[in-house]
Amino acid sequence: MPAFAIKALTQETFDDFAALLERSAGMFADCWCTKFHPECAEKGQTAEGNRALKRRLVADGLAHAALVYDGDRAVAWAQYGSPEELPSIQHRKEYLATAVRLPDYRITCIQVERGLRGRGLAAVALRGAVELLARAGGGVVEGYPHDTGGVRKKNSSFLYNGTRTLYEREGFVYDRPKGLGNCVMVRDVAPSARD
Repeated sequence: MPAFAIKALTQETFDDFAALLERSAGMFADCWCTKFHPECAEKGQTAEGNRALKRRLVADGLAHAALVYDGDRAVAWAQYGSPEELPSIQHRKEYLATAVRLPDYRITCIQVERGLRGRGLAAVALRGAVELLARAGGGVVEGYPHDTGGVRKKNSSFLYNGTRTLYEREGFVYDRPKGLGNCVMVRDVAPSARD
């Protein structure tokens, strides 16, 4: 596999993120990865409104993601943030009823450019998010992947946060089910001194 670079989603990398979403203009293109952010007037109105909202959240330091670069082109991302940044998770009521404590961070969305799926880029994005979280001080990190029972789905567009198997390979451990087809995976991420 070629070497990929990881960069944080910032005001400087936002246009690369935007280009990736525009190239991937698939099922979740209008969301602009705002679904899991707190409710607000701008959210969910239009694709343009969601794009502006995402840009504002990034500028305000309230939206985080690991972008995977192949050369100078972003080809995948993994969104992460604190529970305050990303409160709108799927099956929230059930999740809260079964939670012992909230994590320090969540990974809520992993997306790979259409046409490049099935090449391990979701794992690169997940590793990138963990690396950036380690640099931010580490802590308890949760992800909410699809629990497919080890069966590979034919359409990876529906796997907006990867699979349980992907998370297990990246050092996360199963905690509990969440909804009908997802689960809670947890990993303690040690702080990293690397800048």
